Amino acid sequence: MPKNYDAEKNNPCLKEQELSYKCLSKNNFDHGKCELYYANYNNCKEFWNKIRADRRAKGIVPYLPDVADRDSIKAEFMKTKPTL
Repeated sequence: MPKNYDAEKNNPCLKEQELSYKCLSKNNFDHGKCELYYANYNNCKEFWNKIRADRRAKGIVPYLPDVADRDSIKAEFMKTKPTL
């Protein structure tokens, strides 16, 4: 559990960030072994930065959705996401 109690509120990718740190620690800071965790974290940041920018452009405050609303926003995105 993070010492900063607002960490999850301010960082929607906290779980991904902590997993990448844990991977580094587990693998003696060999970055090559944690590339998948980095990619996941970067995808997460990219997604939530887009959400933040869209909400800002539409005048929706707060720019970053509440923690309780994030799962539904991700689920809605996954429904509209084109399959590869």
